[in-house]
Amino acid sequence: MTHMNFGRISCFTFPAVLSRAATLLPAGSRTILLFTLVASIAACTQIAVQQSARQAFDEGRVEDSMAQLQDALNKNPQDAQLRVTYLGLRERAINRWLNQQATSTSASERTQLLRRILALDPDNRRAAGELEKIDRDAQLAKSMLDAQFSFDAKDYAAASRTARSVLTEDPYNSSARRLMKALTDKASKPSMDPELQAALGRKLSIEFKDAMLKQVFEVLSRTSDINFVLDKDIKSDQRTSVFLKGVTVKDALDVVLMTNQLEQRVIGRNAIMIYPNLPAKQKDYQSLSVHTFYTANADVEQLANTLKTILKTRDLIVDKNQNMIIMRDTPDAIEMAEKIVSMADLPTPETMLEVEILEINRNLLKDVGISYPPKLSLSPLASTSGGAVTLADLIHAKSSTTGATIDPLAINLTATDTDIRLLANPRIRVKNRESAKILIGDRVPNITSTATSTGFVSQSVQYLDVGLKLEVTPVITIDNEVSIKVALEVSNIANQITTTAGTVAYQIGTRSASTVLRLKDGENQILAGLINDNDTDAVTKIPGLGDIPYLGRLFSSRHVDHKKTEIVLSITPHLIRNSVLPAGHLLDFQSGTESSLRGAGDGGFSPRSDSGSRPTPPVPTTPTNAGGSATPKPSTDATSAAGIGSSGNSAGDIGNAGGSGSVNANAVVWIGASQAVVGTNIQQQLVLTSGQGVSGVNFVVGYDPTVLRIDRATEGTFLSADGTATTFTQRIDASTGQIFISDARSTSAAAGATGQAALVTLNVTPLIAAASTQLKVLSLTPSVVGGSSLSLTPPTQTIAVTAVP
Repeated sequence: MTHMNFGRISCFTFPAVLSRAATLLPAGSRTILLFTLVASIAACTQIAVQQSARQAFDEGRVEDSMAQLQDALNKNPQDAQLRVTYLGLRERAINRWLNQQATSTSASERTQLLRRILALDPDNRRAAGELEKIDRDAQLAKSMLDAQFSFDAKDYAAASRTARSVLTEDPYNSSARRLMKALTDKASKPSMDPELQAALGRKLSIEFKDAMLKQVFEVLSRTSDINFVLDKDIKSDQRTSVFLKGVTVKDALDVVLMTNQLEQRVIGRNAIMIYPNLPAKQKDYQSLSVHTFYTANADVEQLANTLKTILKTRDLIVDKNQNMIIMRDTPDAIEMAEKIVSMADLPTPETMLEVEILEINRNLLKDVGISYPPKLSLSPLASTSGGAVTLADLIHAKSSTTGATIDPLAINLTATDTDIRLLANPRIRVKNRESAKILIGDRVPNITSTATSTGFVSQSVQYLDVGLKLEVTPVITIDNEVSIKVALEVSNIANQITTTAGTVAYQIGTRSASTVLRLKDGENQILAGLINDNDTDAVTKIPGLGDIPYLGRLFSSRHVDHKKTEIVLSITPHLIRNSVLPAGHLLDFQSGTESSLRGAGDGGFSPRSDSGSRPTPPVPTTPTNAGGSATPKPSTDATSAAGIGSSGNSAGDIGNAGGSGSVNANAVVWIGASQAVVGTNIQQQLVLTSGQGVSGVNFVVGYDPTVLRIDRATEGTFLSADGTATTFTQRIDASTGQIFISDARSTSAAAGATGQAALVTLNVTPLIAAASTQLKVLSLTPSVVGGSSLSLTPPTQTIAVTAVP
């Protein structure tokens, strides 16, 4: 027989050893050895691929590592070990990249890491979702830049629309929330026409004792140049007494209205309707608006009840499916409702509870001594083989015909020490005031039989939860502490009981603890002491001999069984999100009086412009004003100012504030070609003429991006003609067809710019032929030295574009 000593061989030397062995084996065994050789070469090849892939992975060449394994898998798709290696390394790489992108502050780096993940695992939903979130955040950031530019340009309506759109997609966008807060601060006092606002801000002192109400309004009209129109149902002989010194017209008007049970409505740029504060008149004159609230966190039904209770609103529609409330009420009520909704619709606090449950079982068993036979059994034997024992056998019994049975003598020397630790370490994320439950154990069936009077027997199965049950309910306080209600129960099957009917029932041993504790964020608390201690000490001995001191141990056996079980609970809360207190102006604001919400915005009388509200019924045309005119001054508004904090300047205002008809020199116009050829660059200049000192201007120009392309926007010379330094910013948004421009003189300039010059020069290239396209100034906000207003009509330039001849 040939003996071969292979010694130590590796995967790479094993084929060579087999080849050498083939030369020593008989011819019949060489075929089997050949198949073994082929299999060993294939196995060694796979091992080499895995080692090479792991080395490449450790060196950071993850894609190369995955490519090697994927190529090997394509050749051997049934190789389970290869697939396990591939999936394991891929999971490690994906988790590493996900952690890196979560901590990275660079959007480009995050995008690169997420794309590497999707290259390895195209179906990875988390990576795809994060990549979509980055793209969405980029779009929202761009929108917020537009909103901020609109805000800086004092186009508060556009800024509000954009910020609200961003908050619709991302309710927790910090930039949008800050901008909305700034817009809310701007709109803390309702917008009105500048002329009316200035008139209401004039100071006066009046003293009337038992005077006609009509005379009081005449004095207010002469002082403020505001036209007051009195409803026909106001008594002509109604008298009042007013003594006010150094107050504004607004405050005086507020006092007169409240003391005489009157209400008001702004019906023009400087005209106010006065009517009795009666339900019928409220229906006729009071302006109502419809506003829709979408909530992300608050319960809409509870919020609707809150609005009804505080604002006495009746017209409320609740849509639970959309989490939406539709409200129809006065502008003052809607403004207050917005503040209430902002306070109520806060994110629900959440916490992560890190729980460790440790069950320690210790069993100490000692069995030491000599176990003597406890009994000797004697039985007579039959006299005949295989026969039964007869009475004669019992009478003539002797030692040879009597059988004896005795248990063996045993020497016990046993000691067993058992320690068992059962550990559960769940991490539970739970919302404020919600319960989270954990069950680690079994559901044991418990069969119940029910017999009826007719003899029919039915069985039902109920399942009992046996094991470890934990229920926690956190209450998160505003000071970042967590009050936790804990209920812990540990149960086990102590015994099985079989009834007479054969049904098995279970005896359940239970240990439970319930408590409420208050912890800080990250503070750990250990609950221990749930101990179950069972001691058993049994002695088996020979009577008399076992009681002899010391020597008695030779005639006895002692069995000691000590079982001790302890439950330890460790709990640590980690706050994920807590409630953030709303801004101060939302926590405390004026709400009018019990009968009226008038002046809720600022604690006093705040007339609102009712432009765009429902039509006003016909009213008497017998106003009282300073000049004795019976007709309010007409408004030449071409467009109504909309949105938050709108300046209220009319698009068509020409003339002085007094409306005398004198035309000033303030104007803004387009200068440039009205015809153009496709592909030919032309210039358009926006020229301002002003006799007032202008310190800056913000404006937005709109155009059709499918017809025109704006190549460049160049600063004009209006603000810098005298050599004063300026700050000029411009942004062309070809996707929306808007040009955002801001230009301002240095703050060190003593006076503003006057005269006539270009604000901006646009280089425009027509793209396609069009019979008519426009360059339109969408908004124009000049800043005038001294704070006075400059009324300008935003112009429109019409261009006809023809095709190339």
